[in-house]
Amino acid sequence: MMTFLECWTGCAKALLAQALVGEPELVESLPKPLGAGAFGFAAVVAGEEVGRFGVLLDPSILEAPLMGEGVDQKGGWAELLREVADSAAGELLARTGKKVRVERFEETAGESTLTTAFQLCSGDRAWMILVHDGVRAPQATSPAPASPALASAPSALAPPSSSPLSRGLELLLDVELEASLRFGSRELALSEILELGPGDVVPLDRNVSDPVDLIVADKIVARGEVVLINGNFGLRITEVAAPRKRLESIRCLF
Repeated sequence: MMTFLECWTGCAKALLAQALVGEPELVESLPKPLGAGAFGFAAVVAGEEVGRFGVLLDPSILEAPLMGEGVDQKGGWAELLREVADSAAGELLARTGKKVRVERFEETAGESTLTTAFQLCSGDRAWMILVHDGVRAPQATSPAPASPALASAPSALAPPSSSPLSRGLELLLDVELEASLRFGSRELALSEILELGPGDVVPLDRNVSDPVDLIVADKIVARGEVVLINGNFGLRITEVAAPRKRLESIRCLF
């Protein structure tokens, strides 16, 4: 069964390569203690799986302008890692059907346990990233084994973020977008289209039991099953795309 950590790892490898300067690669590594000034962020996950997912970064990573020149590097890491956590929640839903959400996203200077370690590699430089995965089904209460790798950095929590969305995105929340359902598709030759008439049937590439797509700006943002609501068609959502994919449908309109 796919875990939140596995979903986070896949999303982090993709999003970090896309968002950071130089397209660095995230690879698994043996853990190493981080120096003074280590910083990180923790997502508090709620829903069908609950727990804390912490990410601690090498302090020297702030010396490299991976977010771009003239950008608040630490603030950029906060936004990017929040996006990775949200995407991991969406990926877990798509792959397992488990509904989870990032309830809070907090700054932290340390975690009590270590699950795995990565290196972010760019050219001849590499930075250590340590991960604590405490996200489990509610009945799983046994703690992960302690590790000295993170023990050198004392735990310190900053106040939770007041909003999961950046200020720029909040300005777009009232924008109305046209959404449509796609039951299937089929390629037809022009001659076939010209020969269509009343009563003709055009088979589609989708079985009646398959979910239908919810489309916004030519991008799939969700899937579900068709229902009737007071004589009108509706869609009961069963799958939702990761937040980054849903935002892409908005970006292409501007």
